[in-house]
Amino acid sequence: MTVLVTGGAGYIGSQMVLELVDAGERVVVLDNLSTGHRWAVAEGVPLIEGETGDQPLVSRLIREHSVEAIIHFAASIVVPDSVRDPLGYYRNNTVNSRALIECAVKGGVGHFIFSSTAAVYGNPATVPVAEDAPTLPISPYGWSKLMTEIMLRDASAAHGLTHVILRYFNVAGADPKARTGQASPAATHLIKVAAEAALGLRAKLDVYGTDYPTPDGTCIRDYIHVCDLVRAHSDALRHVRAGGPSLTLNCGYGHGFSVLDVIETVKRVSGIDFKVEHAPRRPGDPARIVAASDRARAALGWLPRFDDLATIVSHALAWERELLRRFPRPTSHGHNLAEIT
Repeated sequence: MTVLVTGGAGYIGSQMVLELVDAGERVVVLDNLSTGHRWAVAEGVPLIEGETGDQPLVSRLIREHSVEAIIHFAASIVVPDSVRDPLGYYRNNTVNSRALIECAVKGGVGHFIFSSTAAVYGNPATVPVAEDAPTLPISPYGWSKLMTEIMLRDASAAHGLTHVILRYFNVAGADPKARTGQASPAATHLIKVAAEAALGLRAKLDVYGTDYPTPDGTCIRDYIHVCDLVRAHSDALRHVRAGGPSLTLNCGYGHGFSVLDVIETVKRVSGIDFKVEHAPRRPGDPARIVAASDRARAALGWLPRFDDLATIVSHALAWERELLRRFPRPTSHGHNLAEIT
């Protein structure tokens, strides 16, 4: 039996594929390569270029590869972009997911692990936020994911598709072996952007909003290492395979860091003082969101291994240096690769 990983050439998906391959699983990847990369997919794993909304293609993959579980990462994920292009986000994240779920039901797939988001909570009244908190997204991105959650629950109730919905908080870091990591040139993840600034790949780092109701005026987020997040997916897959019930769980560490905290950590770990400028708030950004993650630990036996901001940052920096080694490019300060590694 095979696990189908959608978006498996992207940041989190490629790490998931490595985890599955390391565990001896059979894997097939579906990715449209809009933000993913062929080289990021583990050697020997079939990569099919296409859309999750292409039902004839998905149905054929399920049939030909005997797919028994789907781990669904493929999505558009930039909150401000969703505000500018809501219909594009509803098409890619919601409509395509509906098509994928239908293929899973018709193809006899037993298990579905869904990559959701803390954005479904909007601006939570209580922090840390638990899974039973009101879901009131403040961006089309959050709504697009919440709609998919609802469809998945309803389809599961009607057709017996056992699922686990994992609501991510802020994913960061990279594979400790530097095999894969965030590689999109237009990435907006704070730790990646800060690491690029430290290595001279960006002239500066913009802080979007310094007037939030937080101790230092910048947004507070719960940063989770990508490897711990991927481990939660493996634990979720093991849970449903063992006959466990469908679940909705947060994936975070239960404590947050402000934007300025992260910048200071990147400067300290890298030993480089890079330029930081203040900019206006971005639409759709909540002030503070931190996970209550005790349910994931209890239900899945999930045990994080990299719950340390400096470790997350060090892995992100190592990955940026590895990317420069593989794909040399000029820095904003005119350094060459040898000078910054």
